[in-house]
Amino acid sequence: MAAPWAEAASHEQFFVLLTGANSGVGLGIGQRIIDEFLASRSLSSHLILIPTTRSVSKSRDTVQALRTHLQETASTSHQLRSRAGPDYDPQSAVSRVHILSIQLDLCSLRSIYDAAKQLIHGQVSDPTGLIEDVKIPRLDAALFNAGIGGWSGLDWFGFAKQFFEVGLVQSCTFPAFKKALPAAVLDQHKFLGDKAADLKTQPPELAEVFMANVFGHYVLAHELLPLLSRSRPDEPAGRVIWTSTIDVSHEHLSFSDFQARHGNPPYESSKRITDLICLTAHLPGVEKASAPYFASPAAADKPVKPRFYLSHPGVVCTPLFPLHWLLYWGYYVAMYIARWLGSPWHPVEPYLGACATAWLALADQHTLDGLRADRVKWGTSTSRSGHAAPKKSEVDGWGWDGNVTSPDGAKEDDGVGVLRRAVGRKWDARDLTEEKRAQFEDDGRKCWEELERLRTAWEKALGEGDASK
Repeated sequence: MAAPWAEAASHEQFFVLLTGANSGVGLGIGQRIIDEFLASRSLSSHLILIPTTRSVSKSRDTVQALRTHLQETASTSHQLRSRAGPDYDPQSAVSRVHILSIQLDLCSLRSIYDAAKQLIHGQVSDPTGLIEDVKIPRLDAALFNAGIGGWSGLDWFGFAKQFFEVGLVQSCTFPAFKKALPAAVLDQHKFLGDKAADLKTQPPELAEVFMANVFGHYVLAHELLPLLSRSRPDEPAGRVIWTSTIDVSHEHLSFSDFQARHGNPPYESSKRITDLICLTAHLPGVEKASAPYFASPAAADKPVKPRFYLSHPGVVCTPLFPLHWLLYWGYYVAMYIARWLGSPWHPVEPYLGACATAWLALADQHTLDGLRADRVKWGTSTSRSGHAAPKKSEVDGWGWDGNVTSPDGAKEDDGVGVLRRAVGRKWDARDLTEEKRAQFEDDGRKCWEELERLRTAWEKALGEGDASK
């Protein structure tokens, strides 16, 4: 059976993989990708969206939720109606968006390798039965959103202290009062099975939050290089868009405890690693460490490798943080108050928080290259009225784009309103120096080296990935 997009030209087919899509920001990203694709691409283009979840039932629910959103957009969008003209038929828009799904558990290396094999060599279906057994020829964008928090609650004394020291807006943007759970270590025997007894050297242990938030995606992107890479430079490069967080800094990562098993909060540690690998992947001091990752034998015939981009949703209210329902609603109100008080980092709603990731996925490559977007951490900013837009975020040790500027560099900022760099800056932020910039690059190198060590050790133990070639 031919795919429903088969008659469209290749350049009018757009394939997107989205992890963690069944709720929260992930579902918002899926909804926003649909809306912005229909609003910006040609009226003959097709979107193939592949959300991942951990079970068939969740995949079915996610596909149905996204399809309901699609139907609503097609029926109510004035922009779509004006683009198509007086004879606009909502079904014409619905028929150009195809939603499939696969199962993926980012805490299971077996699941990661199986999902990659299915996408590359197998067939993918819509769990509701509308589309069955189609091949995926490439991926234009892989959106890495899935993750777990690993928190137990709030330190109320710490909250009161920070509130009186720096105020509501800063406390609601860069909270220092979240309590992290001890890092859980995954059961290696579930990965290895009968092979465990035959191994002379056991592979390194993997912590749960580290695995779900960064290492699982890291392995997945490597395995998907055959779909994300291109044969010719004139073909649009694949994009891997990682979701980070606004609230992470140098202090959150310790190389003596890389997976945050004993000290630092695991969530923030994993996101610091994400920032470092994305922003340093192709720096001169890092390329030697990162080059083996992009040199997969499975994609040897495709020399044009995917681009890494980095985003965060701002501050969004989702169930990721464990709060009693009454406290959750108080938290929800406080986030809106912070926005009304002038914070640019409080979209609050998942759909608004999806703005930066959706923009990075769909923007014209010429636009991204002109902005040197791969050197920036793009966050979702929001005006008081709720207008969302991508905004450069300051990264500890990297600044806004890795460039060390003079003390008067802020005067050269061409942003307007909430997009100005000074708006939403952390209270204790310092201007980037050459020393900090060099340390950031060196930290990036160390991250790539450790991640590559873990990846190759586990490939060898499981007989998967490059070790199976």
